[in-house]
Amino acid sequence: MKKGYVSAEEAVLLVESGNRVFVHGSASTPIRLINALLKRAGAISNVELVAISTYGCIDWNHPEVLASFYLNSLFVSENVRGWVNSEYGDYIPVFLSEIPQLFNRGILPLDVAIVHVSPPDAHGYCTLGTSADIAISAVRNAKIVIAQVNPRMPRVLGEGIVHFSRFNAMVWEEVELFEVDYGAKADPVSEKIGRQVAGLIEDGSTLQMGIGAIPNAILGSLGNHKDLGIHTEMFSDGVIPLVESGVVNNAKKKIACGEIVSSFVLGTRKVYDFVDNNPYVHCMDVAFVNDVDIIRQNPKVVAINSAIEIDITGQVCADSIGTYQFSGIGGQMDFMRGAALSDGGKPIIAIPSVTSKGVSRIVPHLNEGAGVVTTRGHIHYVATEYGIVNLYGKNLDQRARLLASIAHPDHRESLEVAYHKRFGRMIKGL
Repeated sequence: MKKGYVSAEEAVLLVESGNRVFVHGSASTPIRLINALLKRAGAISNVELVAISTYGCIDWNHPEVLASFYLNSLFVSENVRGWVNSEYGDYIPVFLSEIPQLFNRGILPLDVAIVHVSPPDAHGYCTLGTSADIAISAVRNAKIVIAQVNPRMPRVLGEGIVHFSRFNAMVWEEVELFEVDYGAKADPVSEKIGRQVAGLIEDGSTLQMGIGAIPNAILGSLGNHKDLGIHTEMFSDGVIPLVESGVVNNAKKKIACGEIVSSFVLGTRKVYDFVDNNPYVHCMDVAFVNDVDIIRQNPKVVAINSAIEIDITGQVCADSIGTYQFSGIGGQMDFMRGAALSDGGKPIIAIPSVTSKGVSRIVPHLNEGAGVVTTRGHIHYVATEYGIVNLYGKNLDQRARLLASIAHPDHRESLEVAYHKRFGRMIKGL
């Protein structure tokens, strides 16, 4: 064991019964420390964990763990969905931009923060690596901070810089970061949507991309564009070729001109190496990155996000399947609103017309219990593989017609029936 470091088992002894514990997320999820903590089940009790997206194998599904730990999630990821949707967990609906306020204002006071950092530099400073996002405010507010120090964690510049003296315990753990290859998830539908949406993006635009195959396909279709900028809550490998070719140069941005601004990075080792000690990339507090007043100052902001379903009036459900909590509000509304207020901005919801099981994502009404993330007052562009429509300024009748026109052909008849039931007439031309 390196001098000054302790074992994971020793470090988590700092957590006591009744504590609220922040857990670092995304590619920075400190799996070694989390599982060491969960193994203390029975020795401690009534411990609340708070986190946004986590990745990796968290060994939570045991009666003794569930009896000792409660997960109060701020954004639900696949590895803990069962936990959140059980009696031993829950979800807090909140804009990503406002989560730091929960910590800063003592609404969710933190006893402990468990983070995953790059090694100290010559001056003793670590970085929060791939995920600055809400971890910055967590480290500032927690009474105790435990760090998993990993030489494979990139040193990412920006606001997420922490001196090692802030840590109450440090655990040395050399391990590869969790990787997601969105390029490998490409499919013909995503590629078609990507090409169509790329046609909406003007030279000089500032981009925000969500997570998934469609945002990656859009980036892959921007090779002939010029002077694009990046101000986004996250980015992945798809940005790198655009930087290398000069398509992305951030020259037209008004906020952090000449720099990529993000709050976290998630992808393959290629993007982790790209951001390592790279002064072109700044990972910042999400309260800044996702601030609508900051976003709107950049020109032609194009916000590209996804959804689970959209009803024919334009209500967007992006966080739940009925009452089942699938993900979270995240930063969708932060950027949808910011893009709408930007000069020449375009807020876009881009989705396949059907699910993998052939169920229409454009529906007469949202499933019972479904959460509305983007309201029908905030919706603008909607894209599927069958086209793009702009709902802004359109009445309910017009919206229903437009959305039905980009639905999957197999479902247009049922949407027409629903339209007739609601509006008393048929849609012509479908």
